[in-house]
Amino acid sequence: MRIDRPGPVGQRQWTPLTAGNAGLAFGLELALLASLCYWGFKTGPNLGLRLLLGLGAPALAAAVWALFLAAGGPTFRLPPAAEIVTKLVVLGTGALALHAAGRTTVAVVYGALVVISVTLEYTTG
Repeated sequence: MRIDRPGPVGQRQWTPLTAGNAGLAFGLELALLASLCYWGFKTGPNLGLRLLLGLGAPALAAAVWALFLAAGGPTFRLPPAAEIVTKLVVLGTGALALHAAGRTTVAVVYGALVVISVTLEYTTG
């Protein structure tokens, strides 16, 4: 599959490494939503705020992802450098949310996987 656009899928030759990383990246995106939901429901002092944070934080992350980072074609295209930084920041909030919720080990593992996945996405293929 070839797409004439620089970035994560530009001129990509699908290999076992790139296909595996695509699966990992999708799993990290789902883990981002789950970690924000977990953080929100653990953080709020009352039910109303827990619902707002537990549902609102993942919804906000999904909206940012759809606007700027969606693999099928985001609403607003960013230059590759800005795309990489935005992806690291958005996915990195999942690690921060896990750390804030008291899951430091999981946060470190998740953060390391994010860095590895984004690095592979923009350097292989």
